[in-house]
Amino acid sequence: MSGKMWGGRFSADPSKIMTEINGSLAFDRRLGKQDVRGSIAHCEMLVERGIIGKEDGAAIKQGLIRIEQELATGTFPFKPALEDIHMNVEQHLTDLIGAAGGRLHTARSRNDQVATDFRMWVRSAIENIDDELRRLQSELIDKAEHNADIIMPGFTHMQVGQPVTFGHHLLAYVEMLGRDRSRFMDARKRLNECPLGAGAMSGTSFPIDRHATAAKLDFDRPMANSMDAVSDRDFALEFLAAAAILAVHLSRLAEEMVIWVSPPFGFITFSDAFTTGSSMMPQKRNPDAAELVRAKSGRIIGALMGLLTVMKALPLTYSKDMQEDKEAAFGVFDTLELCIAAMLGMVKDMKPNPVRMKECAKSGFSTATDFADWVTQRLNIPFREAHHITGRAVKIAEGKGCDLSQLTAADLVQADSRLTTEVLSVLTVEAAVASRTSFGGTAPENVRAQVNTARERFLTAGAR
Repeated sequence: MSGKMWGGRFSADPSKIMTEINGSLAFDRRLGKQDVRGSIAHCEMLVERGIIGKEDGAAIKQGLIRIEQELATGTFPFKPALEDIHMNVEQHLTDLIGAAGGRLHTARSRNDQVATDFRMWVRSAIENIDDELRRLQSELIDKAEHNADIIMPGFTHMQVGQPVTFGHHLLAYVEMLGRDRSRFMDARKRLNECPLGAGAMSGTSFPIDRHATAAKLDFDRPMANSMDAVSDRDFALEFLAAAAILAVHLSRLAEEMVIWVSPPFGFITFSDAFTTGSSMMPQKRNPDAAELVRAKSGRIIGALMGLLTVMKALPLTYSKDMQEDKEAAFGVFDTLELCIAAMLGMVKDMKPNPVRMKECAKSGFSTATDFADWVTQRLNIPFREAHHITGRAVKIAEGKGCDLSQLTAADLVQADSRLTTEVLSVLTVEAAVASRTSFGGTAPENVRAQVNTARERFLTAGAR
């Protein structure tokens, strides 16, 4: 006779290969805390509804509390032969309290059990990520405030476009991370429905109270359809999708750090804490932490693609394919925690080089738009016409090998007879950034105001 807990139908144990491919304990043991909590809530409900006796219920609950302590202290006796964390907990409970332990699984299937445990884990993971992103936002906001007046080039197509402030640039990532936090919390709202009590797929004939167990486990409500409850993995996909977008944002900032720290740019420096050396080239200081944050986005995006592929052709309801959901989510969470921590460390560590930033901001005729804006306003002409006039002035400056601010009166008249040297007053990078006072603009006074607003939006109690 099979020794498996589901072995009544079977007369022999599965092959070694079957045991290996079927088992999930190696990774789903991370659900131990959630499994115990869900089991306690289920047990309490069974007692409240008179489905099991109070004495058995008390024994089950005390046994589960002991198991919870063993899991926390690392003394729980995991048995890989029992396939997963759920069967390990139930079997150990029976070992501890005897036959009463077998009553715990009344009106419950592993299908609704694992769906409940996994939802609770993802919910907790989202809350942890939100806290970590809040800390990263806080550091970026502080850095932005300290660098509100530092001028740097703003790029489009990796060509110098217009001068901006370093503080303004950093606040752009604060906004991105704010949207990331919002996406995660939106996903949390949708996942916060409880599958427990859905059974294997069709509910149960026992007079259970699913609303009670949902409330005990801090869910908003029980899931409305038992088939959907056990087969849905949207919550995992949404978690991975939000994680993938966050990983892209972290990768973009990491890429900018790699560019900024390179000697041809020299915009920032890192200390020894976030750089490494070369085994051959003694002079090297490599931004490996930033490069690895950039690279790990591929792993996270791949996890999303992997689970989408697993789920794309599964008929209702549960299939063993869904066992692949947890490794993806666990791996992504671990990777994100590391990447966010590394990014927080690098943001704290990086030191800007204002002289080099400003020097580069002056290149590439970066104040040409200010030239065109001045012409539009002073000559009262359409912007498109002013754009062409400015283009001619740029061409003249390019031919002379000088900046726009170095054009002579004769050069300006050559571009357009109406131009005077008065236009030169708006062509410094300081004047350019100071003039960008529109809402969301780069002017230092704007940046300081945006810093205060960002702190209120993202860092106050309850803000997400």
